[in-house]
Amino acid sequence: MPMIGRPQEGEAASHYFKYIAQVTGDDILAILESQLEESLRFFSGISEDKSLYRYAPEKWSIRQALSHITDTERALTYRALWFARGFDAPLISFDQNVAASGAGADRVPWAAHVEEFRCVRLATIPLFRNMPPEAWMRTGIVSGNSFTVRAMSYVTAGHVAHHIKVLRERYF
Repeated sequence: MPMIGRPQEGEAASHYFKYIAQVTGDDILAILESQLEESLRFFSGISEDKSLYRYAPEKWSIRQALSHITDTERALTYRALWFARGFDAPLISFDQNVAASGAGADRVPWAAHVEEFRCVRLATIPLFRNMPPEAWMRTGIVSGNSFTVRAMSYVTAGHVAHHIKVLRERYF
């Protein structure tokens, strides 16, 4: 994969840079691969019982948080695929609360959530690994905001890093 560099201002809506900032380095493929290993180590240390924990009554359980992480990775990589392949129709937003309420995450065993995340990330990696060089800077519109494929790849990794940080700080 060619060195694509880090996304610059204007490649994503400004609030997405909170995720991009979570990513250190500029080899996004290596980052996605190492993050998979690190994430699986972290998730495997969480018991079935602990995965149902909420740090406050109105907050998501750990299972719901991982379900959200996985769903969001699917949405982000779909957007990256859409833009990379040259589609120009704008895409709609992804409402995390609608997705969370429809997932029934607390009824799914913790090990199944971890395996689902693993499978989704294993699909994400070759999407970006096999991305044609000219596709990285293609743009598209989501919820009225312009994004590059490059930015979507960093948001994908940064979103996972953000939520693992939240889990470490608020749930443990």
